[in-house]
Amino acid sequence: MKEVGMTTAIFPGTFDPATNGHLDLIQRSARIFDKVVVAIFDNPSKQQMFSLEERRGLLQQITEELGNTEIVSFQRQLLVTLAKTHQAAVIVRGVRSVADFEYEAQMTSMNRYMDDAIETVYLTPRVEYSFVASSLVKEVASLGADVSALVPPVVFEALHKKLQSSNG
Repeated sequence: MKEVGMTTAIFPGTFDPATNGHLDLIQRSARIFDKVVVAIFDNPSKQQMFSLEERRGLLQQITEELGNTEIVSFQRQLLVTLAKTHQAAVIVRGVRSVADFEYEAQMTSMNRYMDDAIETVYLTPRVEYSFVASSLVKEVASLGADVSALVPPVVFEALHKKLQSSNG
């Protein structure tokens, strides 16, 4: 049963790996909403660097001090269905660029078509994270660049170990 006045938001993503941009949006969402469900999308058709369990563990570590977050995962399920399951009234999406907004606007319209009771809120990242994407972090890290300023320390360590083990 939903508490009166309590607003739960859901923040979905693949988080492969979680970046400082993700963490920024989670922290800001946690200040705005009573509870934030961080939903890891596990896409079996995509090759992920980190397993679902690894991503879950890293997200739990970087959000543990917030106190009002819950880490869940989903696959082969509509986001609006997952939101209903967790009694989330809001979907939080990060938008870095006009291209992101165009894509997210389409997704919002489809979500609204399926359930118009769930609102979508767009948050823009801090300027220093406006270019950060997990795919770019993985790519430049794999080529030897220092990405320590782009990901939380525990994620940097995990990324470094993962790349060392894959390089021999």
